[in-house]
Amino acid sequence: MGPHLPNKSPPPHSSVAMITLLETCRIPPPPSSAELQLPLTFFDIVWIHFQPIRRLLFYEYSCSESHFLETLVPNLKESLSLTLKHYLPLAGNLLYPLNTDHQKPLLRYVSGDSVSLKIAVSGGNFDDLVGNHPRDADQFYDFVPEIPPATEDSEYKIVPVFALQVTLFPGRGICIGFSNLHSLGDARSIVGFMCAWASMCKLSKESESLPIFDKSVIHDPLGIDRIFWKAVKNIPFKSSYSFPLPTNKVRATYTLRQSDIEKLKASVLAKKPDLGHVSSFVVTASYIWTTLLKSSADDRVQDQNIHEYFVFSVDIRERMNPAVPTNYFGNCLCAGITEIEHERLVGEEGIAVSAEFMSELIRNRMNNKDEVLKGAENWMDGSRNKVWARAVGVSGSPKFDLCSADFGWGNARKLEVVSIDGQRCSISLCKSNDSEGGLEIGLSLPKEKMDVFAAVFGDGLKS
Repeated sequence: MGPHLPNKSPPPHSSVAMITLLETCRIPPPPSSAELQLPLTFFDIVWIHFQPIRRLLFYEYSCSESHFLETLVPNLKESLSLTLKHYLPLAGNLLYPLNTDHQKPLLRYVSGDSVSLKIAVSGGNFDDLVGNHPRDADQFYDFVPEIPPATEDSEYKIVPVFALQVTLFPGRGICIGFSNLHSLGDARSIVGFMCAWASMCKLSKESESLPIFDKSVIHDPLGIDRIFWKAVKNIPFKSSYSFPLPTNKVRATYTLRQSDIEKLKASVLAKKPDLGHVSSFVVTASYIWTTLLKSSADDRVQDQNIHEYFVFSVDIRERMNPAVPTNYFGNCLCAGITEIEHERLVGEEGIAVSAEFMSELIRNRMNNKDEVLKGAENWMDGSRNKVWARAVGVSGSPKFDLCSADFGWGNARKLEVVSIDGQRCSISLCKSNDSEGGLEIGLSLPKEKMDVFAAVFGDGLKS
């Protein structure tokens, strides 16, 4: 069987989804929860000015509105409170200092803090939303919770870090939307929380791997956190985060089956036999990157030697020296930047060239404890600003399976990373629900570009 391709044109739909907000409430951890203060490490400070990460999990589950409100919602609230006992920073706030010369930001939970939870019901088309075909990106924001705006005291801006929304599609399914500041934690951390909440909701059972919040496990002998804070503290801090509406984009999902991935690996190794091994991530990223460039109007750039960039993050807990515990909650990511001339990427050997560069970067630096943080003190010096103008980024990883968070309704039918809408060019990546060993790639592009991409994507796999 061939690859899963979206249909070329989105079906007609209402520009305003039918959604009714039933309740807005606050869910605190149990009253006995201890207060907590956590300084930010340099891994957290990197993300302090980024827009929130916004994700949606769609579950197929036939349920009436009365059953939803009388049975499911109370269970979701109770299990959320019990789970927050072990994840206190999510109920707390980021404290951003008003005097940035004498204080640094930190995460704090105090008694009375809580998570914002919205409960809603939608008359929208569930099957359309969970499809792979191009769909109007704007309609997904009905299901995304907004992080409440910041408040202030005499010393700090007090910024909520996490928000939730649960939306019922009567008789068809449920959507759990969640938004978090990236400075709170990386994908491993947030996925760990969602899976722990799901386990508590379904089984009334705590996760076997509870998180640790001890920031001292991140060793910083060079004082990188001070260097990073100096670089970002004079950037105006946003006290609220708006949605990027209208997006003027459509969202579509593309699936590379395991057989497609194996063919891509074989093609790369035929051209680059010295690589010996190429990962599924590397060939998938290389194929999507080169396809985007081939299908973009940027193909007509005057200077074919202009450099293109592919940026991805790698969890380096186990690659640190000394290693950071796997269940550490926070950020522990290193950015990999692949830089290659445009002409080489759109040529016949583009995928192989990209795969070679990415593989060597991962092997020689990101998998090397002595190299992974080399030069980290220079990450924020401004020299990478040119990168972002022509970069393609990736959000998510098949290593962290959000769709496995089972609240009692089975695995999620679909994951949508809504936050890629607000970026110049970014993709989402996760395991495929429809193809064992396959990967799903989410894209958000103007409709005309999406149609061209779909054609080039399909033709490339055929050849």
